[in-house]
Amino acid sequence: MSKHPAGGYLAAGGYLAAGGYLAAGGYHPAGQKELHSDWAIIAQDQLAEECRKTESLSQLEELRVRTLGKKGQLTALLRRLGDLPSEQRRDAGARLNHLKQSLEAILAARAEVLEEAAISRRLLAERVDVTLPGFQVRVGHRHPLCRTLEGIEDIFLSLGFDIVEGPEVEWDSNNFEALNMPAEHPARDMWDTYYITERMLLRTHTSPVQIRTMKTRKPPIRVIAPGITYRHEAIDATHMDIFYQVEGLVVDRGISFANLKGVLSLFVAEAFGPERITKFVPSYFPFTEPSAEMMVSCGLCGGEGCSGCGHSGWLEIMGCGQVHPQVLRNCGIDPEDFTGFAFGMGVERIAMLRFNIPEIRLFLENDSQFLKQFP
Repeated sequence: MSKHPAGGYLAAGGYLAAGGYLAAGGYHPAGQKELHSDWAIIAQDQLAEECRKTESLSQLEELRVRTLGKKGQLTALLRRLGDLPSEQRRDAGARLNHLKQSLEAILAARAEVLEEAAISRRLLAERVDVTLPGFQVRVGHRHPLCRTLEGIEDIFLSLGFDIVEGPEVEWDSNNFEALNMPAEHPARDMWDTYYITERMLLRTHTSPVQIRTMKTRKPPIRVIAPGITYRHEAIDATHMDIFYQVEGLVVDRGISFANLKGVLSLFVAEAFGPERITKFVPSYFPFTEPSAEMMVSCGLCGGEGCSGCGHSGWLEIMGCGQVHPQVLRNCGIDPEDFTGFAFGMGVERIAMLRFNIPEIRLFLENDSQFLKQFP
């Protein structure tokens, strides 16, 4: 037991009361120890002084446990009230409970002060300097293929074309037979095909969408069919086994190859610029007659010849031609009354020419260093 300067005592060994003091050995009458009539005030002053010395909530909690905890000093005294004579027990108990409430209030007040101080320190440590430069936020943008496809669609929409779509899993009859390529026709070797069943496949071009359109619509027809196509190709710098295509179809009375040249020349001027020159080279497709491949002057050398165009000055961008009369018949359209033209282009091919991209695989690699070049 430690003596308070004013004459009172508060320690683990005992606590002074008005008529004696409580200690581990039991109750001792007055006169055996020095007493003080204001022992409750003295105890509060002692705790208040210790509270003021605490600098953190953890220190304050240690003080609370030492004083008011299950094994604390005041709790030990409350448990020994039974050792007092009955005539003093009530008064001592009331005074101890009042003291407990006072001590709890002192501890709570100090806890509030320490919590506010901790919050202030945290705010100071986590303060944001608004004068510092901010972090640049990377904003996404349209993929070059999406931009190219949308640009193609916008050009043909402005020319009065409609956009039509169809399934990627297609019947052999729509993908080949209706396009003038019956079973075992050697022209089928031009398209390395993924077959799902004997009669079902992954479409090798979007021409089946044209077939479906001609079977369900009556002329005049003016549509483009964009979409994904699949071919069993060896993947290299210019070939992929999955790619985008845009095919177009016009069917009406009096449609000629001159109409085809006019529409596609206008498309090239809009897509690549009016300075680019076009020409048509004879070719073969089983679903058009006559057939051609459209060439455009090389943008790198201006048609003079370079390694990008094989020193020819020209780049092939699409196949085209007059719709074969048999294709019209297969779709229920009389070729004696109606004629038409069709064309098809690879979106990746157009994007590579437009942005001077040398490698088709770059489109699917999700390389941020590549993609950020097209903001």
